[in-house]
Amino acid sequence: MEYPQLSLFIDGEWLSTAGRESCDVINPATGACLGQLPLATAADVDAALDAAQRAFPAWRAMPALERSNILRRAALLVRERLDHYAWVMTTEQGKPLGEARREATVAAEMFEWAAEEGRRLYGRLIPPRAPRTWHMAVPEPVGPVGGFSGWNAPAGTPSRKISSTLAAGCTLVIKPAEETPACALFLAHALADAGLPKGVLNMVFGNPVETSRRIVESPITRAITFTGSTVIGRQIATMAAPGFKRTILELGGHAPVLVFADADIQQAATTITQAKFRNAGQICTSPTRIIVHESVAAAFGDAIAQQARGLKVDNGLSEGVQMGPLSNPRRVAAVTEMVEDAASRGGTVLTGGKRIGTAGWFMEPTVISGYEPSWKAAQVEPFGPLAILKGFSQFDEAVAEANRLPFGLAAYVFTRNTTTAMNAADAIESGVVCINNCQHAFPETPFGGVKDSGLGKEGGIEGIEAFTQYKYVSQT
Repeated sequence: MEYPQLSLFIDGEWLSTAGRESCDVINPATGACLGQLPLATAADVDAALDAAQRAFPAWRAMPALERSNILRRAALLVRERLDHYAWVMTTEQGKPLGEARREATVAAEMFEWAAEEGRRLYGRLIPPRAPRTWHMAVPEPVGPVGGFSGWNAPAGTPSRKISSTLAAGCTLVIKPAEETPACALFLAHALADAGLPKGVLNMVFGNPVETSRRIVESPITRAITFTGSTVIGRQIATMAAPGFKRTILELGGHAPVLVFADADIQQAATTITQAKFRNAGQICTSPTRIIVHESVAAAFGDAIAQQARGLKVDNGLSEGVQMGPLSNPRRVAAVTEMVEDAASRGGTVLTGGKRIGTAGWFMEPTVISGYEPSWKAAQVEPFGPLAILKGFSQFDEAVAEANRLPFGLAAYVFTRNTTTAMNAADAIESGVVCINNCQHAFPETPFGGVKDSGLGKEGGIEGIEAFTQYKYVSQT
């Protein structure tokens, strides 16, 4: 398989590096350059915005069934090209090929769900106060949207944003991550081949600060959808505020896990290990602060350390690999610093903690016990293959630690007691709470955080309604 030619996608045209600055796209498993990514000029970004504005009236007026058919055809093309898509994702981002195939499948499912749900954006009739009067609440697309997605889920995140905005009848200018451009462009190719009208989707890459500001502050965009860090999310919200623009922000997390004494320890360890080290821990919902009842803390620590130690770490294209490289050297440095900080503060490294080799950016799956709130890893999201453990004795103590940080994206509870499960789900401040599993997001379920983890929802009916606004129409 070959790495594809990279481009910008503006008003239905594929634009190359000619006359534009470019940057290298690097394979994180080898450090080799995969290709040159053209970076949008200010004029390119303005052209993308203008295209979205021109295309909006016709796309909005298109019957929902016709929009649905285009999204459905795009989903079919993604499925037909799944092997190539997965290979591109692994080569560009590093995750094992099996994970990449699952994420590419989810991307297709996002378009399939949106294709159906876009046909169900029902308004409602409101009982009138007078005879022969109609009161109607009519949903309408909010307008052209500006979108931003990260490198860690290079198919899942942009597919959710693209499918939801288009199903709602909006047009979109999206800036995916420069680290994983081919994954996003794969979706643009599928939509173009499915018959998407010119200008409905525009995809640009460029200087993150300058490009983002131009998209967010443009009077053309009426809503902004962003996935990334809390720090950048605040900046995006600040830029959007003067224009009273709707913002859907899926921001950072630091997911707690509560393991109660009656939990199935082996099942919990297996489930958490798989979730923690998926994508090398580079997931905003990755379980990190594992809070275990003191009566089973030692047994659980042994179980998760043993399972983490047994994971095969290598190039994601190799057979049987369970964890690939980190996506860039910054992540290796950040996780290494957290491991050293924990060790210096009395933490016990149960397994891992070191970089693997010198080619690519590989790191051992790492588990450290005895964490205290003062640890850097207990305050800052590791965004890497690091889990930290501590014991608790009382329910309220565990919940207090789960809620200690200003984040609230995802949380996990393991118990066989229904009352304990529901009490924990009620008490934990999080947009998502999973009980005895770590399945936090599907196309049909709402996903999003509370507190510093964001605003609004993606996925489910809520994810499409986020890009609509209601007009009250009264007729006599």
